[in-house]
Amino acid sequence: MDKLSVVIITKDEESKIGNCLKSLQNLADEIIIVDDLSRDKTIEICKNFGTKIISSESNGDFDKQRNLGIYNASGDWILQMDADEIIPVETAMRIRNTINSPGKFVAFKLKRKNYFLGHFLKYAGAYDYMTKIFKKGSAKYTGSSVHETLSVDGQIGAIDVDIEHYPYRSVSQVIQRSNFYSEVESNLFVKENKKISIKQIKGQLIWKALKLFWKIYFKKKGYKDGMYGLA
Repeated sequence: MDKLSVVIITKDEESKIGNCLKSLQNLADEIIIVDDLSRDKTIEICKNFGTKIISSESNGDFDKQRNLGIYNASGDWILQMDADEIIPVETAMRIRNTINSPGKFVAFKLKRKNYFLGHFLKYAGAYDYMTKIFKKGSAKYTGSSVHETLSVDGQIGAIDVDIEHYPYRSVSQVIQRSNFYSEVESNLFVKENKKISIKQIKGQLIWKALKLFWKIYFKKKGYKDGMYGLA
């Protein structure tokens, strides 16, 4: 039976990491936590579950964090997770069965459904496949951003089961997360552009934002999720 390592990146996740780790107890052979210098009880909770903990400051580079976890994993297969994700029992069973008989595939996509203000969203990319499982040595993260980019060398299959994602408990958390991402992205933008014109600033703040809203709310049918989709 192939060994499965789960890699989770964390930063101040004391309110979420416990539920994530509980859902992995009958699935993971090894759990590796790559922690971004948490200041709360994240590490203490992770130690109670017998995880392997690596402390590493990300500086907004989540690709580096993911690859660090992969490098330190001893399993035949890697499952990449976030602290706010949960693996249902049926999903765990299907994952185990699939990696034991993967056929021609070196990686697999799972459906991730996002929970927001008491509801699972269905549209606007909030319920879609993501490549989460891969054979060690067949994939790595290739960017240097908060938006990780996974490069897979081989064929990718799909497992028609869900991962539950609980990113926000309130609207204030949405705003806090948006502020974090905007700060990281703006720093990268300044770093990559020595001279920034007013036209570029207007493009980023106005037209790019409007274009993204059109894409998510109308083209990807976010309006079908009602007020939750609008929010």
